[in-house]
Amino acid sequence: MNEEQTSISLKYENKKEIAKGGILGFLIGIAVIVPGISGSTIAILFRLYDKLIYAFGNLLTKFKLSVLFLLPIVGGLVLGFVLGFFSIQKLLELLPFAITALFAGLMLGAFPAVTDEIKNETKTPFKILLFIIGLAIPVLIAVLSTFYGSGVQDLSQLNYYHYFLFLFLGFAVAITQIVPGLSATALLMAFGYFKPLMESAHLSYIQNNPQILLVYLCLGVGFLIGLISCSKLLTILFEHHRKKAFFCILGLSFGSIVSMFFNPDTYSIYQSWSAGTTSMALDFGLGIAFFIIGAIASYLLVRYERNKPIQS
Repeated sequence: MNEEQTSISLKYENKKEIAKGGILGFLIGIAVIVPGISGSTIAILFRLYDKLIYAFGNLLTKFKLSVLFLLPIVGGLVLGFVLGFFSIQKLLELLPFAITALFAGLMLGAFPAVTDEIKNETKTPFKILLFIIGLAIPVLIAVLSTFYGSGVQDLSQLNYYHYFLFLFLGFAVAITQIVPGLSATALLMAFGYFKPLMESAHLSYIQNNPQILLVYLCLGVGFLIGLISCSKLLTILFEHHRKKAFFCILGLSFGSIVSMFFNPDTYSIYQSWSAGTTSMALDFGLGIAFFIIGAIASYLLVRYERNKPIQS
């Protein structure tokens, strides 16, 4: 692949490529809902990751080209988030471990798409250290959010300093969307705001708690600032140190798969199994089957994408 990032073209070649961008956005939208899933890893699988961060990083300097490229992705993202909010969340309530295992399988099957980036690279001690650091980050976030999380926060009792926190959280969530292996859900869980934010997305809640609109605004502003600035930094990093960066990304991606089976949501599943309130045999059995199906399906997609010519 050409290391020169300025050669990246943001133009879609045909309607099929536009549809591909929409599907990517749809899956990223779902990834926001499911704990542990990284939308950026999905973008690598679709061979659109470089273009995605390049478009976000140059949104101000190449506005028209970037917007036209991002339009189908953002449209798919909104659709995926809305459908995921109502359907995936409901499925997670009915078969929490099985659905989590399905998405973990999808992530594992897509893992070779990340390893392809460092194929035939020499494994130096520094590169191995980068991999270990990347692996540790999502696992550490998962452990901290599970055992040392802030608990569920109350969005109806906010002080002025909370809005600065939401600006920071919006910025941090943006980083999770452009750095493969990081999960926005896991991050928000660590601060105790994932469930409250999900539950606040109702008209009755907004009417009773109008200050939530300011929360959304702060999250949105922080997200946009983080998305543009961090995408630009990543584009520059890939231009000069692409292979080294992907050793860290490899660790982040693998760590995110591990963290899907250990986060506040899955930990509560294990506790319900232990207490006998849910059927471990059914959920675990379906989980194994869904995991295998997901892994095979995404790996077949990886093989399909490998056989296609790379477009710059």
